[in-house]
Amino acid sequence: MRKSKQSEPVFAVCINNRDYPASLELHKIYRVLPDLEAAKDGDIRVVDESGEDYLYSARDFIVIDVPAAVRGSLMRAT
Repeated sequence: MRKSKQSEPVFAVCINNRDYPASLELHKIYRVLPDLEAAKDGDIRVVDESGEDYLYSARDFIVIDVPAAVRGSLMRAT
């Protein structure tokens, strides 16, 4: 699995957890890990409720920009 290098952490909001209600919370912000191969297939690599990273359909998330203070808080939480 090939992951790209990225300087700033990326975050996304879950907008659909229908297929994974135990793994994803609707409207929660999740950390996204870069994965170019997954993106080619329409997937996104997310650190989910288990604390591990898994692939999910990118359609179920919206990537968001977060202020630096929020980004720092989110990074401490993961």
